[in-house]
Amino acid sequence: MKFGVSTFVTDQGIGPAALGRAVEERGFDSLLIAEHTHIPVDRRSPYPGGGDLPEMYYRTLDPFVALSAAAAVTERVLLGTGIALVAQRDPIVTAKEVASLDLISGGRAVFGVGVGWNREEMENHGADPTTRGRMVNERLRAIRELWTAEKAEFHGEFVDFGPVYSWPKPVQRPHPPIYVGGGEGSFPRTAALGDAWLANRTTPEELGPRIDALREIAGRRVPVTMYAATDDPDTIERYTRLDVERLLLYLPTRPESETLQILDGLAGVAGRFS
Repeated sequence: MKFGVSTFVTDQGIGPAALGRAVEERGFDSLLIAEHTHIPVDRRSPYPGGGDLPEMYYRTLDPFVALSAAAAVTERVLLGTGIALVAQRDPIVTAKEVASLDLISGGRAVFGVGVGWNREEMENHGADPTTRGRMVNERLRAIRELWTAEKAEFHGEFVDFGPVYSWPKPVQRPHPPIYVGGGEGSFPRTAALGDAWLANRTTPEELGPRIDALREIAGRRVPVTMYAATDDPDTIERYTRLDVERLLLYLPTRPESETLQILDGLAGVAGRFS
């Protein structure tokens, strides 16, 4: 099993370059960071984690700027979004951002995606929460077209362009892997458009049957990465008994010195299972 790190990069925590370097130096294989453009003050959407929304949600750096800073000081670690909120993103701009990250990192970009939970945040971007699933599917198809076609063209319900030139193309072929985040509702999207499933808030006991269900829908072995996993050794041991490719251990957002200490502890736990 591989071990990576998932976290929120904000203006109050460790900088992205220092974080990327520290993650790579400690032997982790990947770094995935969260995205929120903003959080509306008058929010009705409940926080999925329960209770008050943590401050880090409305202080996140732009993920592609942060990952580019990490790419400049690393050589091996995979760099990705966990997750990019596709319902809130222009697909043409997003395709260029991911391809640019893949180019400057030498083919290490991972495009983790999801539909999001904060309806008010989506609405501020002009997205209709009731149709966000269909829109995300369409935007993902358009992004893949922009990555892979010399003269890209797409005509759909929510996206309409072409033919267009869009460069750079990604280094990875046919394109950077798309990790689809979400619960069981994301399984059709993962089967049709994803290269892996990015599971979240799922215990080992729940994860096994869900993996089986996903692979039955997809008709193939879909790789699974567990997002924001605990560092509890007993729980990790139960994950290792499943067909899971990677655990992304959760890193709290802290200043640099404290972050490095936490990373040392996470690396020690991961080393027991790697």
